[in-house]
Amino acid sequence: MVGFLGDFHLAEEVTQDAFAAAAERWPASGTPANPRAWLVTTARHRAIDRIRRERVLATKIHLLLPDATTHGPGSGSEADGCDRSVIKDERLELIFTCCHPALPLEGQVALTLRALGGLDTADIAHAFLVSEQTMKRRLTRSKAKIKRTGVPFAVPGPHLLRDRLDAVLAVVYLIYNEGCRGRVDLGDEALRLGRLLVAQMPHEPETHGLLALMTLHHARRNARFAGADMVLLDDQDPALWDQDQLASGRTRLERALELGGRGPYVVQAAIAALHTRRPVDWPQIAVLYRWLAGLTGSPVVELNRAVAIAQAGDPTTALRIVDRLDLDGYLYLHSTRGELLRRLGRADEARTAYGRALRLARTTPERRFLTRRLDNL
Repeated sequence: MVGFLGDFHLAEEVTQDAFAAAAERWPASGTPANPRAWLVTTARHRAIDRIRRERVLATKIHLLLPDATTHGPGSGSEADGCDRSVIKDERLELIFTCCHPALPLEGQVALTLRALGGLDTADIAHAFLVSEQTMKRRLTRSKAKIKRTGVPFAVPGPHLLRDRLDAVLAVVYLIYNEGCRGRVDLGDEALRLGRLLVAQMPHEPETHGLLALMTLHHARRNARFAGADMVLLDDQDPALWDQDQLASGRTRLERALELGGRGPYVVQAAIAALHTRRPVDWPQIAVLYRWLAGLTGSPVVELNRAVAIAQAGDPTTALRIVDRLDLDGYLYLHSTRGELLRRLGRADEARTAYGRALRLARTTPERRFLTRRLDNL
């Protein structure tokens, strides 16, 4: 709807109107066969009606001006027509449209996830490791800047796609990560968008890197859970991994490297590829995480580096890294700390860390895993 209207606020308002109309009509008339299509059509009709009314009013006001001409608001082919986009997929086109560089990168990603990614504010806050209230304020500030500065929501031309690529990649990967938490539809959609990005920008190594990363992760999806229980990498059965997808992911990674890729998604894909080798080369993974931390400055990457160092046989150094990270609201900081303390024989402290992680858990598999860890101490 944002891409159709070119106006974030109007899109949000008419979408809310459509949901209100559904709440009023569906109980009496029944749910339509295709509820999503009904909502989209209703929202578009509301938007068209509103735009027509505003154009009529604008024209009347314009005629009051002393030097009014026949070229009033809305006249001319540019206003009435629409650009033909080089992006052939509507969802990907809308993501590029919403990732406007006038907003800070986090604002672009958060607004796009809210408008198009199928994530609510709590999901987005979790992805950015901030509270829901903090994310609400960020979204509000981004919307206010759009309104204040008149940021135009138009499909970018081919020469502008590169400027928006970092945000688009982040949106697609965060959609995929949410899919890994149980939203299978989101995981599949992220992979589809990743393939479209590669086709759209075949000479950008990071598009290949992102698709390689998601494909390598997706290849192990059937081994990550046993019923409702999480299965750690070391305990996964490689026979359950999709070998065709592993081969596809490695091929995609090779292409990214051939293109000179050294960006964060290419490095993460290289790490994911090493995770699928037996035995796992944990020292090499730790080196790559150190490189990735330099690229991103992310404390989550530092946490993953600590895990690799521990897996390579040095839990003491790993614990020192973990204890200096500012990630108190992050479940995996506490679960990792609990595991390191357990390995070092500090059971009481491990119990406290696992308990904190359990309070932060959001899914049943996470809670079951942490409960088992506590029971085994």
